Amino acid sequence: MNTTNELPESTRRDFLKNASLATMMAMVGGGVELRADDKAKSADAELTKIPPAPPIGVGIIGLGEWGREILTQLGNLNSDPKKEKKDNSPVVALCDNYPAAMRRAGKEVPNAKHYEDYKQLLADPNVQAVIIATPTGTHKEIALAAIAAGKHVYCEAPLANTIDDAKAIARAARDAVKQIFQPGLQQRSHPQMEFLLPFLRSGALGKFVMVRAQWHTNATYYKTGSTPEREDELNWRLHKKTSTGLLGEEGIHQMDTASSILRGRPLAVTGFSSTIRAYTDNRDVPDTVQAVFEFPHGVNLLHDLTICNSFEKTYEVYLGDEAAMMMRDFKSWLFKEAGAHEGGWEVYARHDRFYNETGIALVAGASKQTTLAGSVESFNPYEHVPLYYALDNFVDKAGRYNKEAKEFYETYPDGSIADLLEQFKADPAISKTKPIANWQDGLEATVMAIVANQAAMKKQRIMFEKEWFEL
Repeated sequence: MNTTNELPESTRRDFLKNASLATMMAMVGGGVELRADDKAKSADAELTKIPPAPPIGVGIIGLGEWGREILTQLGNLNSDPKKEKKDNSPVVALCDNYPAAMRRAGKEVPNAKHYEDYKQLLADPNVQAVIIATPTGTHKEIALAAIAAGKHVYCEAPLANTIDDAKAIARAARDAVKQIFQPGLQQRSHPQMEFLLPFLRSGALGKFVMVRAQWHTNATYYKTGSTPEREDELNWRLHKKTSTGLLGEEGIHQMDTASSILRGRPLAVTGFSSTIRAYTDNRDVPDTVQAVFEFPHGVNLLHDLTICNSFEKTYEVYLGDEAAMMMRDFKSWLFKEAGAHEGGWEVYARHDRFYNETGIALVAGASKQTTLAGSVESFNPYEHVPLYYALDNFVDKAGRYNKEAKEFYETYPDGSIADLLEQFKADPAISKTKPIANWQDGLEATVMAIVANQAAMKKQRIMFEKEWFEL
């Protein structure tokens, strides 16, 4: 895989200098106002608008804290006033082996069926798609069963807590060509990432120099339960046997974003870890970790996570030799180096002050008016959390796949899978749906997370083996 540093200098400069103002404004947040001669195009677009996806019954397996957040975001998705069709992803089934969790979640969707055993949920014909929100170490068994049952699968990230288990899931997902498999790499579905990738890959920062990412919070991470056994179940993240640590359970999203932007896999990772606070809960997962990922062309990702201090919380900075870009809470700013070339769009873009630096806001679909208004704190270009967009894309594509497969086999009862796949590709409603992470993305991110955690626990440098990423 190549990195952006390999983009020819002439290509990069030609793109940035010769692109029309409309193109650059669209890419970098200073949207051009609709002109009179655009109205005809808008009318044509209305005539060819892609219809809403057919509804698809969803089952949620795992109703802990994150499972309830998934339930909340599906509720937001189904009640969004901006959606043409409501209740496009009804939750028809819930599964958890802890009765209190089931009762709590059941209040949100009173018509959903309750199952204590996930195998019973998978046998329900009304469940067409499942969302797996159980502890990482349990994903393999459930995901393989769900794929074998013919369900579309959204599996939280990381895929597993061992490379072998992650590869088993990825292999099954790869072979299930009629089903959607989406790992929970939420940032890949966020509109801001969809907007930023072509901008960054154009070489807008110049040659990449380094990347910094951090995830900081101040919390014990310990959860109390009604019994000691229940507490053990709730605190699986705190034990090496069941957890991939802070780097795996939390840092995987920032690792995946960096890998996507740099368009490459890391060559090696060096890890560090420590336990700063004194705990009496028998945890053996460090509360503070750092990892240095070595990417091709001398570009390193410096990644640190802690639950002991929340200063500056979560952000990522991509440094190039002409500019830097900071992403925080899915808001992004460009910081130009002195002497770097200027773009005509910049005069219209929003400018925010950070200490003694001025950041140019990068906002998809913004207008001249909205980009220049408000404070940094009030600057909220997106109204939903990343999970919302990931779930939206999942149920949308799964619903379209179901519709296309049904129509195909009604017309061609003896049709081949190869012909069905061609039908999928030919359907504009499928080809134009929003991006989702696939099994390959899930495997690569999971390998990065697992190996980084191992490096941190051992406090050593580990080279990535090519076969870890391949099936």
